[in-house]
Amino acid sequence: MSDSVSTPRLSIVVPLFNEEGNVAALLARIVAVVERLPERDSYEIVLVNDGSSDHTLARIRDELARRSNIVLVNLSRNFGHQLAATAGIEIARGDAIVLMDGDLQDPPELIEAFLDRYRKGYDVVYAVRRTRKGESAFKVWTARAFYRIIKRLTKVSIPVDTGDFRLMSRRVVEALKRSPERHRFLRGLVSWVGFNQIGVEYDREERASGTTKYPLPKMVRFAIDGITSFSDVPLRFASYLGFSASLVAFVYALVVIGFKVFSLKPPGYTPGWASTIVAVLFLGGIQLIGIGILGEYIGRIYDEVKGRPLYLISEIERS
Repeated sequence: MSDSVSTPRLSIVVPLFNEEGNVAALLARIVAVVERLPERDSYEIVLVNDGSSDHTLARIRDELARRSNIVLVNLSRNFGHQLAATAGIEIARGDAIVLMDGDLQDPPELIEAFLDRYRKGYDVVYAVRRTRKGESAFKVWTARAFYRIIKRLTKVSIPVDTGDFRLMSRRVVEALKRSPERHRFLRGLVSWVGFNQIGVEYDREERASGTTKYPLPKMVRFAIDGITSFSDVPLRFASYLGFSASLVAFVYALVVIGFKVFSLKPPGYTPGWASTIVAVLFLGGIQLIGIGILGEYIGRIYDEVKGRPLYLISEIERS
């Protein structure tokens, strides 16, 4: 193995889960792009198999046998996209690390524009989705809403309409490696790290083959992870809700006292029943909301204090 390969200037990290139909086309496009770059003599492509249940691992090994500069990181099971991406980033050895998905919705051709900004001194170059082809109006709308909500809730400036497709300098990656939190929201962490960052717009293509790995339940879970990782607003919201409920109860108590003092009876008045039911349901709902929000944060604390590894690697193979 040559010195240039053992110490690459460019690493391209791709987490893969059940992407057997995309592996060959993905690598062909990545290699075609890299071969046009000054880094063509010093690069690696890190493919992370995230416990795929199809033939993704076999397809990666096929490419490993016929191509150079390929690194296979085979995780012991499926740990999820964010942890698989973390594994690839931590294994990557390049001075510049590009993270992208393996479904060809992130065009490898954008890597050239990333590197152009990187050479101009930017530590992070992220891709901004101008359009999203092949996605339902519901998914596009909810994604746009999520990015704008999280931007309002957090103190970290997270760019809107961005995914994990980005280039990061070595010092950004080293900073990420010192942030071992389990419920990872990588695009938020990269924004939190800071340094010089810039966006590049692109049109996101349709998935080449296979199915999305982010159905609605996973999207909701991902959104919760993003918000709770970078904002304590939900906790304050529970407090505000409690104060509001107390204020409403106080006002209602004054109204009831007024009716008693002046011996007033509103139309349809039944002594005690309606007020009791309304008060119980209202306050019960407030309490359940507060308990649910607290439970979400406590659950995250519980996961963190166990101190288990973020992921486990079964094997690493290099071509």
